[in-house]
Amino acid sequence: MALRKRSVGVVAVIAAAGLGLAACGQSSSSGGGGDTIELSIAQNAIQGGKNEAAAKFIADWVIPKFQEAQKAKGKDVTVKFVPSGVDDEQYKTKLSLDLKSGKGADVIDIDSIWAGEFAEAGYIKPLSDVAGAEADSWDGWSQIPEAVQGMAQFNGKRYALPVGTDGRVLYFNKTLFAKAGLPADWQPKSWQEVLDAGTKLKSSGVPVPIQINAGTAMGEATSMQGVLPLLAGAGGQVQQDGKWSGASQPLKDALGLYQKIYGGGLGDPKLQQEAKGRDKSFQQFADGKIGILMEGDYFWRGVVNPKTGVAKMADRDQVVGYAMIPAMEPGKGIRGQDFVSMSGGALRTVNPNTKHPKEAFELLTFMLSPEALKEETKDGNVRITPRTDVNKEILAGEPLLTFISEKVLPLTAYRPPVAAYPQVSVALQEATAAVVGGTAPDQAAADYQKKLEGIVGGAGNIAS
Repeated sequence: MALRKRSVGVVAVIAAAGLGLAACGQSSSSGGGGDTIELSIAQNAIQGGKNEAAAKFIADWVIPKFQEAQKAKGKDVTVKFVPSGVDDEQYKTKLSLDLKSGKGADVIDIDSIWAGEFAEAGYIKPLSDVAGAEADSWDGWSQIPEAVQGMAQFNGKRYALPVGTDGRVLYFNKTLFAKAGLPADWQPKSWQEVLDAGTKLKSSGVPVPIQINAGTAMGEATSMQGVLPLLAGAGGQVQQDGKWSGASQPLKDALGLYQKIYGGGLGDPKLQQEAKGRDKSFQQFADGKIGILMEGDYFWRGVVNPKTGVAKMADRDQVVGYAMIPAMEPGKGIRGQDFVSMSGGALRTVNPNTKHPKEAFELLTFMLSPEALKEETKDGNVRITPRTDVNKEILAGEPLLTFISEKVLPLTAYRPPVAAYPQVSVALQEATAAVVGGTAPDQAAADYQKKLEGIVGGAGNIAS
């Protein structure tokens, strides 16, 4: 499925863009550039369209400020922004074509989920191979938690800088909790405590005590806000040390929790099958019909936001509580953790084809400097950055984002950034759908392993 989408994307991108981007570091003019160093930045953002704020930030602040800083060093550097405003698959296809042919912008933004695929194809290289020792000695690394650095690593090497990230938590309705005799500062320490809270909510008349995404209709939201955090909570990962996890005990445990929730009347099985089930769950939470819901910080910022949310809650700050996702039992999570999470995010890297690797890396780190991140996140654009020093300052008035930055990010995990993952993710979603529909967890896990063997090239690539 992914390959089919990608080939269509190639045609669309070639037709739309004409692949007119000049090769790295080269002037588009025919005359010589003298001592001028010409750099370019590519991002899937465009003024008047997709990710407009990001495009404006690069054009109006990054470029003039960086050129000014380079001039102070005695360097004549000009930077060009290469915008895009297409869907992510088209953007990915264009990047792939550019990088494969030795072209493309000097500094490029990519989704973290593409990193391993690009690295395996040779499209991107470790930063230290491209920019030298400066890539490892950059002082910003000390401000980025190791778990967040992991998003930009492949086979133990740093291929990029993390640009931004997020985290998953359990949200709960304090009003419903009070009626059920549950505390406003609820923090479950095991899956059983979540189930116990769900049972009390059900007894007090809450229509949907627990909502954890399941099934294929919710797509990747089922993986990121459902089965993957639960897998991590049982001590498992979808891929580890180059091997995929099949019908493992952690997967059976995760699917077992789905069975207890949806087979035990604590969740709404039909909601997981509806085309717009996730959107419906958002509205039901806002309407006080769901007690506990697992989601990312987007839910707080974009869904129940009192001003701009798609399911506004005027009393969000008073009514909505949040807690870390507990491991199955204390110490049973990945890395022996008591609590777990999953994160996504974007990366920014240096094109290995650049003619100016030193300056390109300086531009990369300039965009991740405290000054740049503070500028980028002002005027209502606040988000979690990769840097703890910046987060402490800009998130001061944002309790949920501070909570995720300080408590969740140090223990989070990421999806494997490899080409097979999207198909593996669908197989996981199908396993959850089967359990919600009544299939036993062990059987759903066995069926998942069979599909996995077909996706990843046989049982030899699956951990026993």
